Amino acid sequence: MFKLMIARVLRLLPNQAEKTPMVPLQEVDMKKDVLVETSIKRTKISLYYPLKTNKKKLPVYVNFHGGAFIMNEKEMDDPYCRYLANEADCVVVNVDYAKAPEYPFPKPIREAYDILQWLKGRADELKIDAEKITVGGQSSGANIAAALCLDLEERGEKQPLLQVLSYPMLDFVTPHGEKPEPDKWRSRYPQVAQFLNMCYVPETGQAAHPLASPVLAEVSDRLAPALILIAEFDAFRPEALRYAEKLNAAGVHVQEELFEGCSHAFTHLGPKESAEKAWGMIAWKIKDATESLEFEARTRVE
Repeated sequence: MFKLMIARVLRLLPNQAEKTPMVPLQEVDMKKDVLVETSIKRTKISLYYPLKTNKKKLPVYVNFHGGAFIMNEKEMDDPYCRYLANEADCVVVNVDYAKAPEYPFPKPIREAYDILQWLKGRADELKIDAEKITVGGQSSGANIAAALCLDLEERGEKQPLLQVLSYPMLDFVTPHGEKPEPDKWRSRYPQVAQFLNMCYVPETGQAAHPLASPVLAEVSDRLAPALILIAEFDAFRPEALRYAEKLNAAGVHVQEELFEGCSHAFTHLGPKESAEKAWGMIAWKIKDATESLEFEARTRVE
C-alpha cells in the first residue's frame, strides 16, 4: 500500500518532458486511439499514420515511453511519434503500458508481447506490414523493448527488424549508489532510486532475471539489430555500454552512439541540438531497417 501511495503522488508531479518538445509538432494523416485487450489489462495505444506515403502496407515502430516503470503516459511522446511516422514513413504504435507497483515485472513484458500479437493479427485491417516491425523506447521503455526481444527469442519467435534503446535502464542488480549518478541529489539519496526499482521488481530474485536486467541475459546472434543511444552523464551509461558489448560479442549488429554533454532523458529535455540529432538517427535507422528488407526481397525475386 505504501508503494502505491508514493507512486500516485509521483504521478501527480508535472512532467517536465512535456513542456517544450524537442521537435516541431507535425501533422499526421491520422492518429487512431485503440483499447487492446491483453492478458494483463485493457491497454491504450495510439497509432500514427504518416502524412504522405506511397505504401499500401506500412512498416511499424512500437514505442514504449520512459518513466521509471511507474510514471508518465504515452502522450508525452506524441510529438516524437508524429515525427517518426512522417520521417520514417511508418505507422508508429505508442503504448501506454501497465505501470508498477500495480503491475510489476514481468507484466509489462507480457503485455508488450500481447500487443505485438494483436498488431500482427490485424495487419490487413490496420494497413501495416507484419513482416516489418521495429521496437524501441526510452529509459524504462527501452528496458521493455530489450526484454521483449529477449522474450521473443526465448519463445523461438521472429525478431523485430530493429530495437532502439535510448539511455536504457538494464541493470536492477547493481545498487544505484554504485552507479555513476551525476545528479547530486539522486547521488546523495540513492534510496529513492532503490524504491522505484522495488516497485517494479519487488520479489526476491526478480532483479537478476534476464528479462528484468537484460545485461545478465544470455544473448544470441538471432536477436534484433540494435541502435543504442547513450548519454555521457547518465547513471545508466555503464549498463548500456555493457549490453552493447554483449550484443556485439554475440554477433548482433549494434550501432551505439554516445551523446557527449548529455544527461538522462536528453531526447525530451535537451539540449535541443542533441535531441534533434537523436530523433533523426532513430527515424533513419527505422527506415533503413525496413527498406533494407524490401531491397533483399526484390533481389531474391530478380
